[in-house]
Amino acid sequence: MKRLLGVLGGMGPLATVDFMNKVIGLTQAGRDQDHVPMVVYSVPQVPDRTAAILENAESPLPAMLQGMAVLRQAGAECVAIPCNTAHYWYAELAREGRLPILHIADAACEGLAGRGVGGGNVGLLATSGTLAAGFYQDRLAARGYRCVTPAADDQQKLVMGGIHHVKAGELDAARQVLERAAHRLIQAGAQAIVLACTEIPLVLTPESPPGAAALVDATEALAAACVRWARAPAAAAPKVAAH
Repeated sequence: MKRLLGVLGGMGPLATVDFMNKVIGLTQAGRDQDHVPMVVYSVPQVPDRTAAILENAESPLPAMLQGMAVLRQAGAECVAIPCNTAHYWYAELAREGRLPILHIADAACEGLAGRGVGGGNVGLLATSGTLAAGFYQDRLAARGYRCVTPAADDQQKLVMGGIHHVKAGELDAARQVLERAAHRLIQAGAQAIVLACTEIPLVLTPESPPGAAALVDATEALAAACVRWARAPAAAAPKVAAH
């Protein structure tokens, strides 16, 4: 059997299904047996990640570590987490979960390069928790990008409002406000925009950008990284970063 990928999902459920569909769609397969083997832990009852970061609410780490234990016991050799904000706890999850994890922000940076965006201003559409965590800004800056983030009012009303619409299944309403948020980033000078919340690509896609900027779907970038990992030699495990 091919190498087994673990998916720490449920954050949220629609985003997990979207990620799995993208792994399948990016895999060159002529039969069922050619696809990437995945074991998926999708438990939506994990405490809210943004509330934990911004409001010191209940930490999701114990619940996520429980999921990591299930994946490890199931034989997973590497883990993907289709939730950007959860990567705030990346180092603890990799260390205490005792499995390597493909970092979604590293994958997104590779996605930017793959779209021919080698530098310049990059907008971020992400949860307020992800923006406060700073791991996207750090990784983008290390690669020569300058981050453009929404104004505070736009972040709360348009971005977080749109994400909440997606979680409630209100996709048309989500699309309207998130397209407005993307346009505002373009007006602020963004030459590319990273969709850095796994709910957002459910209504915005790189194939239908709202303007001149390239849109990079972090979910799709993570799925592509997983396919590359599955094809690589067994020794090519991802390194665990400090954050």
